Amino acid sequence: MEPNHGDYVIVKAKEQGVQVIGLTRGHDTKFHHMEKLDKNEVLICQFTDHTSAIKVRGKATVMTKYGNIETTE
Repeated sequence: MEPNHGDYVIVKAKEQGVQVIGLTRGHDTKFHHMEKLDKNEVLICQFTDHTSAIKVRGKATVMTKYGNIETTE
């Protein structure tokens, strides 16, 4: 089985305490990982065999190959 090397997403926090949550693949979607970012911290995330979605809580810039998204909380 070949590893799944999915797209990357970059999250830059615009305030203290931004949460980035990874959600699982499969029949039941569950939280499997969470990071809390301080203002101006950057997290690079990747979609994998285990991660099907990424949820962002708080004010942040989310950068993808499709463009940038500003969250507004």
